[in-house]
Amino acid sequence: MPAQLGDDCHVDDGATVGYQHPDHPEPTVLGDGATVRAGTIVYTGVEAGDGLTTGHNALIREATVIGDDVVVGTDTVIDGAVTIGSDVSLQTGVYVPRQTTIGSNVFVGPKATLTNDPYPVRTDAEMEGPTIEDGASVGANATLLPGVTVGEGAFVAAGAVVTEDVPPETLAMGSPAEHRDLPADLEGVNALA
Repeated sequence: MPAQLGDDCHVDDGATVGYQHPDHPEPTVLGDGATVRAGTIVYTGVEAGDGLTTGHNALIREATVIGDDVVVGTDTVIDGAVTIGSDVSLQTGVYVPRQTTIGSNVFVGPKATLTNDPYPVRTDAEMEGPTIEDGASVGANATLLPGVTVGEGAFVAAGAVVTEDVPPETLAMGSPAEHRDLPADLEGVNALA
């Protein structure tokens, strides 16, 4: 298994760390205190800081860089070539496509779907995943379309379909999402800070 594990790491039986990708032979690197649960696959060419925790059956593909204290929930897919900051929680069943950037202190709720192909199977288009800036929260079952930016401290409501950028410290809700002032009880609040 081509992997470099830090101190106090635990990899369950039935998990794979260092699944070989032919274009990324460099080892998987996990920092101290990682927990990788059964059914999870972490490809070669992944670098994660200290405190990575996965649920069961997560997938983390090649060329992904992850900061410290990140949770990758059960059945979550990180499809490679993704950058994730520190103190991030990707809950159960989140889909993160290639060319996505997620900042630090970010929460992404269960079954949220991020996309990177503006014209699926229709034309050759450059893939561009969303950007979620520091301190933002994305609710359960929300969908972020290719190339959108969720600004710092913004909040995307559950089930929202985000078709355009969400300004910092703004609430986005509905389909397509409309922007509103962030409610006073959510201003400056970050569940992960």
